[in-house]
Amino acid sequence: MIKYVITALFSASMLTAQTNNDNVQNSVKVGDVYEIGTPKAHKYQHIDFPRANFIIKKGGIANYKTVEGNTVVVTEVKETKDGNIQIKMKRTDGTRFFRTHPTVTANYSEALASGELVSK
Repeated sequence: MIKYVITALFSASMLTAQTNNDNVQNSVKVGDVYEIGTPKAHKYQHIDFPRANFIIKKGGIANYKTVEGNTVVVTEVKETKDGNIQIKMKRTDGTRFFRTHPTVTANYSEALASGELVSK
């Protein structure tokens, strides 16, 4: 009898865990369009742009002011182990960030809260 109770509780917990993940994933979808805002600090904290030395090594121009106001589209949505949503973005006009990197990643909820990403 105890086996049936444990099995029922385990099944119920698995169903609620699946519904919670679906609600988090529905907040951002592949194909959503956003605009890159201005950072509140000296550099972007929640959008993972490459460091200046990597941009220069690949032959790009390391000017972070050029990305302000660019429109980006979400290409991939992934939930991390700690519960944050990480998104991968590319520019809508097809050019690369800093003429070297086609995509960048960002922490979705933190970037929206800080104003680094603005919904369009």
